[in-house]
Amino acid sequence: MASRIEDAIAHGGRLVAESGTGTGKTFAYLVPALLSGRKTLISTGTRHLQDQLYRRDLPVVLEALQVPVTTALLKGRSNYLCLHRLERLEADGVGYRLAGQLAGVRNWSQRTRTGDIAELGELPEDAEVWPLVTSTTDNCLGSKCGSYTDCHVLRARREALAADLVVVNHHLFFADLALREEGFGSLLPGAEAVIFDEAHQLPEIASLFFSQSLTSTQLRGLARDARLEHVREQSGIEALLPACDRMDKAVSDVRLAFGDDPRRAAWAALDGSTEFRAAWTTLNEGLRHLCAVLEQAAPRGEGLASCARRASSVLDCLLKIGATASMEIVTWFETSTRGFGIYLTPLDTATPFRARLEAETRAWVFTSATLSVSGRFDHFQAQLGLEDADTGIWESPFDYAGQSLLYLPTGLPEPASPDYVAAVVDCACEVIQASRGRAFVLFTSHRALRQAASLLAGRVPYPLLVQGQAPRGQLLARFRELGNAVLLGTGSFWEGVDVRGETLSCVIIDKLPFASPDDPVFQARAVAMEESGGSPFMDFQLPTAVLALKQGAGRLIRDTTDRGVLVLCDPRLLGKGYGRAFLASLPPMPRTRDMAEVAAFFGKADVPTLLAEV
Repeated sequence: MASRIEDAIAHGGRLVAESGTGTGKTFAYLVPALLSGRKTLISTGTRHLQDQLYRRDLPVVLEALQVPVTTALLKGRSNYLCLHRLERLEADGVGYRLAGQLAGVRNWSQRTRTGDIAELGELPEDAEVWPLVTSTTDNCLGSKCGSYTDCHVLRARREALAADLVVVNHHLFFADLALREEGFGSLLPGAEAVIFDEAHQLPEIASLFFSQSLTSTQLRGLARDARLEHVREQSGIEALLPACDRMDKAVSDVRLAFGDDPRRAAWAALDGSTEFRAAWTTLNEGLRHLCAVLEQAAPRGEGLASCARRASSVLDCLLKIGATASMEIVTWFETSTRGFGIYLTPLDTATPFRARLEAETRAWVFTSATLSVSGRFDHFQAQLGLEDADTGIWESPFDYAGQSLLYLPTGLPEPASPDYVAAVVDCACEVIQASRGRAFVLFTSHRALRQAASLLAGRVPYPLLVQGQAPRGQLLARFRELGNAVLLGTGSFWEGVDVRGETLSCVIIDKLPFASPDDPVFQARAVAMEESGGSPFMDFQLPTAVLALKQGAGRLIRDTTDRGVLVLCDPRLLGKGYGRAFLASLPPMPRTRDMAEVAAFFGKADVPTLLAEV
């Protein structure tokens, strides 16, 4: 694999490389990158993986190779302390609830060199103080900031420009592409080679960053910052505070008009709602009014001028949402308990991504453990316009025949049955008794997870950890600490989770992870596929679900000494013809339909009698 990557870097080629768990793909791309003499950009899936790559794996390879290569870690600006906003927050004061967090940030700010908020481990990533002491593209004052010369973001970018190898994440990479498209220049240094790790995430992230969005968070943040700047810069514009209040109320009214339940649907689904149209018109009028007032206030201070520019940009997006529908763009919305987002997403992300690849001559490498379906890369390549790329598969070196067992239970109803979740829970209880806890139970929906959590309570004598009870990191730490726990999770636990050893000896998956056919983006793309003679199910739904299942199944065997059972409950695996595509894409695991063999695998003579349901 390293040899193929070396060749791609040397000749400016494109390589799509699937590498099974345990292959050592990180070393396989780091070694040729460091030896190439080329300026290299490595992009990975998350900030956590960025830190792991930069602080754990990269130093090991650098020490082994002894090459004079300079390296840098670069994250998005919201990951760095903003000295200006910290100073302003301290001047404005905070309530008792945030005082302790702010004091911790102030003490750390005096000793940090990078300003990377990940350094301050005492505060969680979602601490309330972080958005108040970090900046965004919207509220950054740029060269007009009083702390510009000491800016941590600028220092990190300068170091990245000077380094031979830079580690970023996918969101930062695509944010840079979006900024370049708008003519604001490049955040990221020009590189002769780009390597994407966890490349299976790219199609979804590309779709996100080629979209335009308007969210309740943006709108409320604009009103909040306008109020603060009005006070700080003494605007003297009496109409400004009422305009901000009007905006806040209009945003709340729009959220109410969407309906109580969280929802995801096409924008056209709201056409028949007179209540929503009235609320949307009021928001439009309120935003126009705020724009006009901020334009009047802008000369009074740079903070107010920044708010005026933001308001104008947000209004432009709002007007596009209400414009005539386009055949190339799908407009849709998503609501949460308290907020909403409205998006304009292009149906085709392959064409713009391919155009960016071809705009500059450089090597492109895409690698992950899950890129192929039944040994083919067609689906991944088509989504990113990589049809002409070279491909390669390197299988996992783990002994799946000796280390694992695939259990396909019998007697389960069809997944559409109202009794399906209860039947999955019954099956899971039996397996969990045999495995003595030490299990992940992964679900394809939050609704199924909540129902299963209720049904499982009291039925197994092992600690039950449920997604949503605590942040993901805390749940995983607790799972490792307990050693016999059962963790119930949805999407975020299907990938990027690495639990090695006996602590995780069983992964149970409730059903095949098909995307919802009601998803508005999928629906629009399905229509386009059908019109061009394609099959939405075979060309998109099926391969996407296969890759998702591979990710979930990949949680089980993470090391040469791991042993475990993978339980796939969905009867469609054997009952439908397309089930073969899923089974063909899994590691070569021995297969059984006999619960006694599962018990024997875990070293039990028989299956213990289940506890009575409490």
